[in-house]
Amino acid sequence: MASLQTTLLDESVAPAVRADVAALIDAEVSGKKGASGLAVKGGYGAVKKVSPGVIDDAVAKLWPSFVEKLDPFWQEYTAAGSAGRFGDHLVGRGDAVSDALLSVTDERIEGTSKKTIEKAYSSLRPSAKKHVTEALPRVGELVQKYA
Repeated sequence: MASLQTTLLDESVAPAVRADVAALIDAEVSGKKGASGLAVKGGYGAVKKVSPGVIDDAVAKLWPSFVEKLDPFWQEYTAAGSAGRFGDHLVGRGDAVSDALLSVTDERIEGTSKKTIEKAYSSLRPSAKKHVTEALPRVGELVQKYA
């Protein structure tokens, strides 16, 4: 089975994949509820207000690293016969997948010069693993759609 880098980063599909990733992020944020949901929506809204194209830019810059982190889980899934949905496979390994994906953003935020983004990320980071884990079914569906 081909690596996710080969399929998801191919220039013939990359723009559509990135657009779907941005839509996935919007859907996840808009679906948040409760106090933590308000915090996520507030931070997300603040970042988008300061820099309207920041989500698209972030997806373009970070998606290749996320794909790299997802690939071992995809290889594991396909080696096992690709039974069921990839999202279910990710959910079954939620802690490891979430930690792998968050390692990308943690590393990136250390090098940012944009204090507003750093502040928003820092305020949301303590609950980020929960939110990333909740998004894994949609992430798996998106990956499976293109892979």
